[in-house]
Amino acid sequence: MSPHPPGTGPAWRNWSGTAASAPRAVRTPTGTADVVAAVRAAAERGGTVKMVGTGHSFTAISAPEDLMLRPDRLSGVVDVDRSAMTVTALAGTPLHRFNADLERLGLSLHNMGDIAEQTLAGATSTGTHGTGGVAASLSAQVSGLELVTGDGTVLWADRDTEPEVFAAARLGLGALGILTRLRFDVEPLGVLEAHERPMRWADALAAYDDLTAGHHHTDLYWFPHTDAVLVKTDDRLDLEPGEAEPLGRLRRWVDDELVANTAFGALNAVGNRAPGLVPRFNRLAGRLLSERRYSDVPHRVFTSPRRVRFKEMEYAVPRADGLAVLAEVRRLVERNDWRIGFPVEVRHTPADDLVLGTSSGRESMYLAFHVNAAADHRDYFGQVERVLVAAGGRPHWGKLHSRTASDLAAAYPRWAEFASVRDRLDPQRVFDNDHLRRVLG
Repeated sequence: MSPHPPGTGPAWRNWSGTAASAPRAVRTPTGTADVVAAVRAAAERGGTVKMVGTGHSFTAISAPEDLMLRPDRLSGVVDVDRSAMTVTALAGTPLHRFNADLERLGLSLHNMGDIAEQTLAGATSTGTHGTGGVAASLSAQVSGLELVTGDGTVLWADRDTEPEVFAAARLGLGALGILTRLRFDVEPLGVLEAHERPMRWADALAAYDDLTAGHHHTDLYWFPHTDAVLVKTDDRLDLEPGEAEPLGRLRRWVDDELVANTAFGALNAVGNRAPGLVPRFNRLAGRLLSERRYSDVPHRVFTSPRRVRFKEMEYAVPRADGLAVLAEVRRLVERNDWRIGFPVEVRHTPADDLVLGTSSGRESMYLAFHVNAAADHRDYFGQVERVLVAAGGRPHWGKLHSRTASDLAAAYPRWAEFASVRDRLDPQRVFDNDHLRRVLG
């Protein structure tokens, strides 16, 4: 294990700048044995230890207060089982590297979110998800996991071995142990066709149920202060990867780098200084939306580069109520003088069986709200959150929210089950920090 002497380790800060901490010491483990040694040392002196990821959570869920472990050397695929269609990787593997490794193996995840910078452990522990499909979150695609518990025990869990731990630890918030390996269910590498097109607000909401029923994956982006909505649907094609028709290199660079990152970042910078221009910018963006189709291997359709830093709040509300909640949020935006430069993203997911999954036991609609990292989000997020909570919403564990254990417990029917596993695996709270004490008690 590569150490930094006590007090000399670098401070930790997340990607969006919404959370920071100054750990007492930093280590970079090279394997599970190093993680075990670090946990046992922390437990013996009554300290705490956190394995950080890439900092893409907007909360302080992974903020280290005492000993910080870096995941850099716990990366890569370690097992491929083609008969079972599973792939096992070290938990510090960045998602973009895992996707590239799977592509080389002729394999793919079923679903994923739109960012691929997170580590596997961080993405699964916070409930990172996509839209549609038969499994929406990365956690729901985990079929086995290895973690180091609060006394340094190395434990393997799957549906047959330690099933109670498996049920809770696939989305464990970093509260049950340090994940060292994750086994994922995979499928043969295929081709997704993306179809993006502009729609008007009323048309998009009227068509939403048909869109979600008729396509494998559906995503909406509403531009506040306008009627403009961008609709993106993804469908599996009966093609080999070599038969895909991806965007050309120039078109991809223009759309995804020049427009979606460089130009959008510049407009956000101007909007921060002159908020009154934001509605005008949004109306211009809505008029410039155009239709495009392309096909590619799944991870290049699902994910895209996100270089403009932002802050985000996302809630899962019951699927049947989602469109009404979205409409109520629009009315709230129109009653206030906010200037919202980022689209509101709308996704849907099937129910899953994750103990603390935001879609646990119910189909869900996810509503995601963003502001530029330099903007003040508090009034916007705070008022919108009250609407979402009143609708029975559950906050994404890695994104900004104000909920605490006292009211979150009522939102999760299996809350006591998670608490029981936590008490068993980490009775000393070696993996605690201020954020977990707030949301878990």
